[in-house]
Amino acid sequence: MQVFSPNMLKTFDECPKKYELRYIQKVNVVQSPKIFERGKKIHALAHYYLRGEDITKFIPTLTNEEKLIWQYLMENEYFQKKYVNSEYNLNAKLENFWIGGRLDAFMKSQNNYYILDYKTGAIPKNPEEDFQTMIYLICANRILSQGWGNNFSLSFVYIDLKNKKNHIIEFSDEKKAVYENKLITSCKKITTTQTFNKNLSRCNFCEFNKICNV
Repeated sequence: MQVFSPNMLKTFDECPKKYELRYIQKVNVVQSPKIFERGKKIHALAHYYLRGEDITKFIPTLTNEEKLIWQYLMENEYFQKKYVNSEYNLNAKLENFWIGGRLDAFMKSQNNYYILDYKTGAIPKNPEEDFQTMIYLICANRILSQGWGNNFSLSFVYIDLKNKKNHIIEFSDEKKAVYENKLITSCKKITTTQTFNKNLSRCNFCEFNKICNV
Protein backbone atom coordinates (compact mmCIF):
# COMPACT_ATOMS: atom_id res chain seq x y z
CA MET A 1 0.00 0.00 0.00
CA GLN A 2 1.43 3.37 -1.06
CA VAL A 3 1.00 6.02 1.64
CA PHE A 4 1.73 9.57 0.51
CA SER A 5 3.53 11.49 3.26
CA PRO A 6 3.86 15.28 3.57
CA ASN A 7 7.48 15.11 2.42
CA MET A 8 6.53 13.09 -0.66
CA LEU A 9 3.87 15.57 -1.77
CA LYS A 10 6.07 18.56 -0.94
CA THR A 11 9.00 17.08 -2.87
CA PHE A 12 6.88 16.46 -5.98
CA ASP A 13 5.46 19.98 -5.74
CA GLU A 14 8.99 21.42 -5.59
CA CYS A 15 10.49 19.25 -8.33
CA PRO A 16 9.04 16.10 -9.96
CA LYS A 17 12.55 14.92 -10.89
CA LYS A 18 13.66 15.12 -7.29
CA TYR A 19 10.61 13.07 -6.34
CA GLU A 20 11.53 10.43 -8.92
CA LEU A 21 15.10 10.18 -7.67
CA ARG A 22 14.19 10.04 -3.98
CA TYR A 23 11.00 7.99 -3.92
CA ILE A 24 10.99 5.93 -7.11
CA GLN A 25 14.66 5.29 -7.84
CA LYS A 26 15.42 5.33 -4.08
CA VAL A 27 18.59 7.41 -4.50
CA ASN A 28 20.08 8.48 -1.18
CA VAL A 29 22.20 11.60 -0.84
CA VAL A 30 24.34 11.79 2.28
CA GLN A 31 23.80 14.99 4.23
CA SER A 32 25.62 16.25 7.29
CA PRO A 33 23.99 14.82 10.44
CA LYS A 34 24.61 18.16 12.16
CA ILE A 35 21.71 19.63 10.19
CA PHE A 36 19.26 17.37 12.01
CA GLU A 37 21.05 16.71 15.32
CA ARG A 38 19.39 19.43 17.40
CA GLY A 39 15.89 18.64 16.17
CA LYS A 40 16.33 14.91 16.82
CA LYS A 41 17.53 15.56 20.36
CA ILE A 42 14.59 17.79 21.25
CA HIS A 43 12.03 15.48 19.63
CA ALA A 44 13.40 12.41 21.41
CA LEU A 45 13.52 14.22 24.75
CA ALA A 46 9.94 15.46 24.33
CA HIS A 47 8.72 11.96 23.46
CA TYR A 48 10.34 10.40 26.55
CA TYR A 49 9.12 13.21 28.79
CA LEU A 50 5.52 13.02 27.59
CA ARG A 51 5.49 9.25 28.11
CA GLY A 52 6.48 9.83 31.73
CA GLU A 53 10.01 8.48 31.49
CA ASP A 54 12.95 9.76 33.53
CA ILE A 55 14.86 12.24 31.36
CA THR A 56 17.30 13.58 33.97
CA LYS A 57 20.22 11.60 32.50
CA PHE A 58 19.64 13.21 29.08
CA ILE A 59 19.67 16.86 30.19
CA PRO A 60 23.48 17.05 30.72
CA THR A 61 24.00 15.94 27.09
CA LEU A 62 22.32 19.12 25.81
CA THR A 63 24.26 22.21 24.86
CA ASN A 64 23.39 25.47 26.63
CA GLU A 65 21.39 26.58 23.60
CA GLU A 66 19.52 23.27 23.50
CA LYS A 67 18.72 23.59 27.20
CA LEU A 68 17.11 26.98 26.55
CA ILE A 69 15.08 25.51 23.70
CA TRP A 70 13.98 22.62 25.89
CA GLN A 71 13.01 24.97 28.71
CA TYR A 72 10.83 27.01 26.36
CA LEU A 73 9.11 23.87 25.09
CA MET A 74 8.50 22.66 28.65
CA GLU A 75 6.85 25.99 29.51
CA ASN A 76 4.76 26.16 26.32
CA GLU A 77 1.03 26.18 27.12
CA TYR A 78 0.19 23.57 24.49
CA PHE A 79 2.98 21.23 25.56
CA GLN A 80 1.51 21.34 29.08
CA LYS A 81 -1.93 20.08 28.03
CA LYS A 82 -3.06 16.51 28.65
CA TYR A 83 -1.02 13.94 26.79
CA VAL A 84 -2.72 11.65 24.28
CA ASN A 85 0.13 10.28 22.17
CA SER A 86 3.51 11.20 20.66
CA GLU A 87 5.66 10.12 17.71
CA TYR A 88 2.38 8.74 16.43
CA ASN A 89 1.78 7.29 12.96
CA LEU A 90 -1.64 8.01 11.47
CA ASN A 91 -3.17 7.67 8.02
CA ALA A 92 -6.43 8.03 6.13
CA LYS A 93 -7.84 7.09 2.74
CA LEU A 94 -9.00 9.76 0.30
CA GLU A 95 -10.71 8.24 -2.74
CA ASN A 96 -8.14 5.68 -3.96
CA PHE A 97 -5.17 7.25 -2.17
CA TRP A 98 -3.68 6.78 1.27
CA ILE A 99 -2.11 9.74 3.05
CA GLY A 100 -0.31 9.71 6.37
CA GLY A 101 2.59 10.75 8.53
CA ARG A 102 4.14 10.76 11.99
CA LEU A 103 3.13 13.60 14.28
CA ASP A 104 5.24 14.93 17.15
CA ALA A 105 2.55 15.00 19.82
CA PHE A 106 -1.21 14.81 20.24
CA MET A 107 -2.63 16.68 23.23
CA LYS A 108 -6.07 17.58 24.57
CA SER A 109 -8.01 19.81 26.92
CA GLN A 110 -11.52 18.47 27.50
CA ASN A 111 -12.89 17.97 23.95
CA ASN A 112 -10.30 20.23 22.35
CA TYR A 113 -7.50 18.37 20.56
CA TYR A 114 -4.14 19.74 19.45
CA ILE A 115 -1.59 18.35 17.03
CA LEU A 116 1.81 19.70 18.06
CA ASP A 117 4.76 20.10 15.73
CA TYR A 118 7.90 21.54 17.30
CA LYS A 119 10.35 23.25 14.98
CA THR A 120 13.93 24.03 15.94
CA GLY A 121 14.31 25.62 12.51
CA ALA A 122 11.79 27.56 10.46
CA ILE A 123 8.09 26.79 10.31
CA PRO A 124 6.51 26.58 6.82
CA LYS A 125 6.14 29.88 4.97
CA ASN A 126 2.45 29.22 4.44
CA PRO A 127 1.49 27.00 7.40
CA GLU A 128 -2.23 26.74 6.66
CA GLU A 129 -1.59 25.21 3.23
CA ASP A 130 1.48 23.15 4.04
CA PHE A 131 1.12 19.46 3.16
CA GLN A 132 2.04 18.48 6.71
CA THR A 133 -0.75 20.64 8.12
CA MET A 134 -3.32 19.31 5.67
CA ILE A 135 -2.44 15.62 6.04
CA TYR A 136 -2.21 15.61 9.84
CA LEU A 137 -5.46 17.49 10.31
CA ILE A 138 -7.37 15.30 7.83
CA CYS A 139 -6.03 12.09 9.41
CA ALA A 140 -6.62 13.21 13.01
CA ASN A 141 -10.09 14.46 12.20
CA ARG A 142 -10.95 11.10 10.64
CA ILE A 143 -9.84 9.25 13.79
CA LEU A 144 -11.64 11.59 16.20
CA SER A 145 -14.84 11.59 14.15
CA GLN A 146 -15.13 7.82 14.57
CA GLY A 147 -15.33 8.14 18.34
CA TRP A 148 -16.61 11.64 19.02
CA GLY A 149 -18.84 12.49 16.08
CA ASN A 150 -18.70 16.27 15.77
CA ASN A 151 -18.35 16.96 19.48
CA PHE A 152 -14.73 18.13 19.44
CA SER A 153 -12.44 20.84 18.12
CA LEU A 154 -9.13 20.20 16.41
CA SER A 155 -6.14 22.48 15.86
CA PHE A 156 -2.63 22.20 14.49
CA VAL A 157 -0.01 24.06 16.52
CA TYR A 158 3.42 24.81 15.11
CA ILE A 159 5.68 25.54 18.07
CA ASP A 160 8.43 27.77 16.72
CA LEU A 161 11.25 27.06 19.18
CA LYS A 162 13.66 29.37 17.38
CA ASN A 163 11.49 32.50 17.60
CA LYS A 164 9.46 31.43 20.65
CA LYS A 165 6.09 31.69 18.95
CA ASN A 166 3.06 29.49 18.32
CA HIS A 167 1.23 29.38 15.01
CA ILE A 168 -2.24 27.89 15.47
CA ILE A 169 -4.44 26.57 12.66
CA GLU A 170 -8.01 25.73 13.66
CA PHE A 171 -9.65 22.98 11.63
CA SER A 172 -13.13 23.47 10.15
CA ASP A 173 -15.51 21.90 7.66
CA GLU A 174 -14.43 24.51 5.11
CA LYS A 175 -10.76 23.62 5.57
CA LYS A 176 -11.61 19.92 5.38
CA ALA A 177 -13.16 20.32 1.93
CA VAL A 178 -10.27 22.47 0.65
CA TYR A 179 -7.58 20.20 2.10
CA GLU A 180 -9.12 16.99 0.78
CA ASN A 181 -9.43 18.45 -2.70
CA LYS A 182 -5.82 19.66 -2.72
CA LEU A 183 -4.46 16.36 -1.41
CA ILE A 184 -6.42 14.26 -3.89
CA THR A 185 -5.30 16.52 -6.74
CA SER A 186 -1.65 16.21 -5.66
CA CYS A 187 -1.83 12.43 -5.37
CA LYS A 188 -3.44 12.18 -8.80
CA LYS A 189 -0.66 14.29 -10.34
CA ILE A 190 1.98 11.95 -8.97
CA THR A 191 0.27 8.73 -10.03
CA THR A 192 -0.51 9.96 -13.54
CA THR A 193 2.87 11.55 -14.28
CA GLN A 194 4.77 9.77 -17.04
CA THR A 195 7.80 12.04 -17.29
CA PHE A 196 9.23 13.57 -14.13
CA ASN A 197 10.58 16.89 -15.32
CA LYS A 198 13.22 18.93 -13.58
CA ASN A 199 12.38 22.24 -11.93
CA LEU A 200 15.39 24.28 -13.04
CA SER A 201 14.60 27.16 -10.70
CA ARG A 202 15.36 24.98 -7.66
CA CYS A 203 18.55 23.27 -8.82
CA ASN A 204 20.91 25.47 -6.80
CA PHE A 205 19.17 24.47 -3.58
CA CYS A 206 18.81 20.75 -4.33
CA GLU A 207 21.00 18.07 -2.77
CA PHE A 208 20.45 15.94 -5.90
CA ASN A 209 21.83 18.59 -8.25
CA LYS A 210 25.21 16.92 -8.82
CA ILE A 211 23.71 13.56 -9.74
CA CYS A 212 20.68 14.79 -11.68
CA ASN A 213 21.47 14.39 -15.37
CA VAL A 214 18.18 15.46 -16.92
